[in-house]
Amino acid sequence: MTRRLPDAFRHIPLAHRALHDKSAGRPENSRAAIMAAVSAGYGIEIDVQPSQEGCAMVFHDYDMARLTGERGPIQQRRVAELAQVPLLGGDEGVPTLAQVLELVGGKVPLLIELKDQHGQMGATDGRLEASVADAVKGYGGPVAVMSFNPEMVARLAGLIPDVPRGLTTAGFSPEGWGLLKPAVRARLREIPDYDRVGASFISHEVADLDSPKVAGMKARGADILCWTVKSRAQEQIARQVACNITFEGYLPDFPA
Repeated sequence: MTRRLPDAFRHIPLAHRALHDKSAGRPENSRAAIMAAVSAGYGIEIDVQPSQEGCAMVFHDYDMARLTGERGPIQQRRVAELAQVPLLGGDEGVPTLAQVLELVGGKVPLLIELKDQHGQMGATDGRLEASVADAVKGYGGPVAVMSFNPEMVARLAGLIPDVPRGLTTAGFSPEGWGLLKPAVRARLREIPDYDRVGASFISHEVADLDSPKVAGMKARGADILCWTVKSRAQEQIARQVACNITFEGYLPDFPA
């Protein structure tokens, strides 16, 4: 079953990793950045990685070094420990998805990206998908899920069929995606799994929005979101294709 995005996802700009600004004490994907986005009325895009127990943690990277200064994969740390590891530029630990859902409380649209847990976008052990599904069941606000890994989205279709789901997509250039095998990049570039996973939208790399494949997806009725817009000039170009943007580094206007 395919669920369409609520209208809010088409009209309210989405703050990339929440409304983060380290100079203001708001690291990316932090509670402070989440609350800043809510206060400003922006939608929110967040990332989730698993803890050692498999709990969905709101955190972008596989390794903790860039965001916390501590080395090692986040999935080797337990939830209680992660709560005590401060994010660089702030004074708070890594939040769980359940905690972020409670903070947002349905006030603005929330887009959750599950980070690939396979390495080559194949089938995973399912722990992260199950944790996300458990967290969002019964959530009353506008929420949607997505991933670059189509197998993860397919699993979510069975776990939470009523939650809109999409694919995070890109041009998958060798420069930006060198860890993926060429055959995997070539396959994903064609977005072949859209129907199979019951997607209703894609969130596509802004630099590749002029791809004929994106135009074809739009023509067949897919909602086109994009990542990551970093200026008003770039936004103006992106909105010629995309119905909404994920942004950072500036404050976009709210479309009429």
